[in-house]
Amino acid sequence: MKEISHKIELIFDSLYLFAAFMIGLYLLLHAGEDQSRILAGTMALVLVGGDAFHLMPRIFQLKNLLGRGKQITSITMTVFYFLLWQIGQTLYEDPSSQILTIIIYILGAVRIILCLLPQNRWTSEQPPVQYGILRNIPFFVMGLVIAGWYFIHSGVVGSLSLMWLAILISFACYMPVVLWAHKKPVLGILMLPKTCAYIWMLTMCLGL
Repeated sequence: MKEISHKIELIFDSLYLFAAFMIGLYLLLHAGEDQSRILAGTMALVLVGGDAFHLMPRIFQLKNLLGRGKQITSITMTVFYFLLWQIGQTLYEDPSSQILTIIIYILGAVRIILCLLPQNRWTSEQPPVQYGILRNIPFFVMGLVIAGWYFIHSGVVGSLSLMWLAILISFACYMPVVLWAHKKPVLGILMLPKTCAYIWMLTMCLGL
């Protein structure tokens, strides 16, 4: 049963990385001078590059690299949301955006700094749960702000009208894993719909 589960995970992760890479490549190759498509394509490749550091060790069962891969993924996910925010800035004109941009970048910077702290013990077999929660607090707030921004402007760009929902779904699936997966490992399955939410976000960007 464990072997079958690993094969399913291998196929799913491989398809995810391939799909995200192809979407990113397509967006960049067909961007022209469109800043939003350039940002979206870059965002997709950042997602693929970061997640590869986490998923490839899982696929090939390289446990010694898994912890460091999670750290890299945590940082690149923050960059992913920076880019997603910037896409919104190129599409929506809103006087409040300057203040919110400062807030977003402060939250992201705090998140990255927390991810770099040695107290996270990324390579440990049992990293401290409290640091996992701590570093995700600014990330969660950052996600809520960006989701709210896209919700407020959901009628401006048709292809991105549900971007706010995809963001909320991704965080709704991610936070239970952060909070309780150390006690109930079965919650790790929520990472599958979280991953699908990210593919949905990238697919919406194809309509830019």
